Amino acid sequence: MATVADYFFTNNFYQDIENRYGINSVQDFKDWQQLIEDGENLDDFSRLNLVNQFANRKIRYRLDIDHWGKSDYWATPIESLGTRGGDCEDYAIFKFFTLKAMGVDESKLRLMYVRALTINEPHMVLVYFENLRDMPLVLDNLKTKILPANKRTDLKPIYSFNGQGLWLAKAQGLGNAKPTSTGNKNWTELLKRIEQGD
Repeated sequence: MATVADYFFTNNFYQDIENRYGINSVQDFKDWQQLIEDGENLDDFSRLNLVNQFANRKIRYRLDIDHWGKSDYWATPIESLGTRGGDCEDYAIFKFFTLKAMGVDESKLRLMYVRALTINEPHMVLVYFENLRDMPLVLDNLKTKILPANKRTDLKPIYSFNGQGLWLAKAQGLGNAKPTSTGNKNWTELLKRIEQGD
């Protein structure tokens, strides 16, 4: 049975990575391929921990203006890993697509905009719902330990989304069960760039 790794991580892919990011980046992408392949046969909680640790270790925090020369730029997973840098959105995006590649159901994953109260700034995390009625787990680059949303009192949820819709946040980090919109411009542009191989 073919997997994501079989058709994505080809010889041409690795040649393109070397051309774009240099020979030293190739091993990071081989590590990413191995991570995805290892995760395909694991339970979701093991996958969450592996991906959270990998992203937080491989990607250094960089402001968009310093890293990309733009005030707001959502990098593809390839761009984040290739440049070994990104901001909070880029960590969340990398984790989202890596978990999807491992086989985690997209309906369990949402990128969530929050306010990080300790630094009083907007922030993005990835949240995982085992079931929609459960308290979601938070994958973050500010705190490396995965915790339930009600244990992250330093975060104030605003809204969350995935490819299936946009949810307004309720108290305690939960979102409405029904999408209120189809998403936003940054997300749509990001998906187009991923489809083009960026």
